[in-house]
Amino acid sequence: MIAANETTTTTHQVTIKGKSVPYSATTGTQPVWDEDGKAIAAVHFTYYQRSDIKNRAARPLVISFNGGPGSASVWMHLAYTGPKILKVDNEGFPVQPYGVKDNPNSILDVADIVFVNPVNTGYSRILDKENTSRDFFFGVNEDISYLAEWINTFVTRMNRWESPKYLIGESYGTTRVSGLALELQNRQWMYLNGVILVSPTELGIHSGQGRREGPLGAALRVPYFAAAAWYHKKLPADLQSKDLLEVLDEVETYSVQELMPTLAKGGFVSSEEKNDAARMMSRYSGISAQVILQYNLDVPTSFFWKELLREEGFTVGRLDSRYKGIDRTDGGDRPDFNSELTSWLHAFAPAINYYYKNVLNYETDIKYNMFGPVHPWNRDGNNTGENLRQAMAQNPYLHTLIQSGYYDGATKYFDAKYTMWQIDPSGKMKDRLSFKGYRSGHMMYLRNEDLISSNDHLREFIQKTLPGNKPAKY
Repeated sequence: MIAANETTTTTHQVTIKGKSVPYSATTGTQPVWDEDGKAIAAVHFTYYQRSDIKNRAARPLVISFNGGPGSASVWMHLAYTGPKILKVDNEGFPVQPYGVKDNPNSILDVADIVFVNPVNTGYSRILDKENTSRDFFFGVNEDISYLAEWINTFVTRMNRWESPKYLIGESYGTTRVSGLALELQNRQWMYLNGVILVSPTELGIHSGQGRREGPLGAALRVPYFAAAAWYHKKLPADLQSKDLLEVLDEVETYSVQELMPTLAKGGFVSSEEKNDAARMMSRYSGISAQVILQYNLDVPTSFFWKELLREEGFTVGRLDSRYKGIDRTDGGDRPDFNSELTSWLHAFAPAINYYYKNVLNYETDIKYNMFGPVHPWNRDGNNTGENLRQAMAQNPYLHTLIQSGYYDGATKYFDAKYTMWQIDPSGKMKDRLSFKGYRSGHMMYLRNEDLISSNDHLREFIQKTLPGNKPAKY
């Protein structure tokens, strides 16, 4: 049985950007309480503090979540911002023997970090299943509500109320932290300096809007098709000879200015326009115009993953289309499995279990849930994109950074750009919204070159958004 309150602290040292950084690692559980003050869940966390800091009030605190919903914090913890990372090759592929190594790019030199596992992920669990409703935890707004209370308690226990605070979330975690930004301000009176959205998805911007379908979704996914096709050398020679970013700039312009108006006409578009659009989409995606016409210009990403390398006998990955897979048959309209995710689990699952037991000295018989049982998940009332806008409007200190990989076919980079454009239709806060793209996939940090640059971008973002003695006013 997991305990509601239980922590272990160890001391360590890591070299970051050529300088030695001493730190402590506290890992354990902190309760979630119901309205009667009864502990109903234990949320597991790992908290890293640089230990040679005298003025903790000026020291930024980064609160980190992954997504799913139902995913543990392992991904960014052991591959992105933490002081230890996986033993993988420079492109992110697993190597044996599995394990961890120092992360010379961790942001621990400029900020303390806490990695949080929501209920039923990692080592976090409901304590009294018989008398506790799952509805308390598993939904867009339910998740935001109890985690905001949990963060308040954590910040109080660790004496971090004076510190500049940042939320970082990956994938569904971007929905979580966008909602938390407003929840923390309005219900916990806790104001943030920054929100970081890594591979964002499902931000409700208008009236609960989440996933994009129809003409808008069909147009927004074409730049991703172009990126994946460019990587696998499936574009025409004139495009293939250009740099990726040059190609994407051209495809983005086409998608917004030409393809979207064509798709908006639906079944009333002329045959000439439809054929021209199929021809251009084929040019930019590496798949045939005939197939594109069979889908009425609205090609599902799942079909694209199956189709792009079909003649070579491979599929491409969903979360990172640099990865290849092998299916039972070459026929069909979607891959048998996610080739990138199975590759990642090779490295992550052994490493996190080894790390807690052998490096952080955390002993438990609870299974570490890489993905935990959180469904059904209540998605009603998802206004998290609008929540983020409101939080930014109410708090002049609050900035948002978006990070996306060009080869991510699940949370596509151009979707993320579009989200950024739509968060604040007034345009009055656009100087506080920024986007960074990377030549990798959903977990851009698995590729060593992008691990370096993405952490540098976080470091720059944190340092830029520390206002010092500047008052929070317009």
